Amino acid sequence: MQSLAKQVLDQAPDRFALAGLSMGGYVAHEIMRQAPERVERLALLDTAGRADTDEQKERRGQLIEMSRIGKFRGVTDRLLPILIHEDRLSDDALTERVKLMAERVGPEAFHRQQKAIMSRPDSRPQFSDYDLPTLILCGRQDALTPVALHEEMADLIPGCRLAIIEDSGHLSTMEQPQAATALLRQWLLYG
Repeated sequence: MQSLAKQVLDQAPDRFALAGLSMGGYVAHEIMRQAPERVERLALLDTAGRADTDEQKERRGQLIEMSRIGKFRGVTDRLLPILIHEDRLSDDALTERVKLMAERVGPEAFHRQQKAIMSRPDSRPQFSDYDLPTLILCGRQDALTPVALHEEMADLIPGCRLAIIEDSGHLSTMEQPQAATALLRQWLLYG
């Protein structure tokens, strides 16, 4: 996470608005550790502040192993019920977009991502220092990072706004793009 955050900071302007979804939220937490003075406003979407539990690390390790033995496409199929709302599993256009995104990432980058996620620190101790307009957004049916984890972040980050998008799983920006865009637009304009 440290090197990913550094790459973003090296390319970003001196001051910027920062939004991160899922793993992007973990990178955002690391950016807030490294250079909080550069971030004007923060949006954390379908993510968490906690480090992975041993059980989560074990599950990620199984997915890495599965992809190593040539079943990378099977990893995405296995993750779909966790990534999107159950009513969207029959949405062929959405599921195909998710699968194509995973294929573009590929197994090697997937391994690196999972290892970075497994090694991330618990970010909750730094939340009380976040002194900027913050939006915490999640899908009501996010099975990967449930609403309770977002409520926990909202309780720890002073003055933040918690927004929950109905009928959406972990990929809220893809499942309910109009609702997510409206909330992000409001955050950008007003905080």
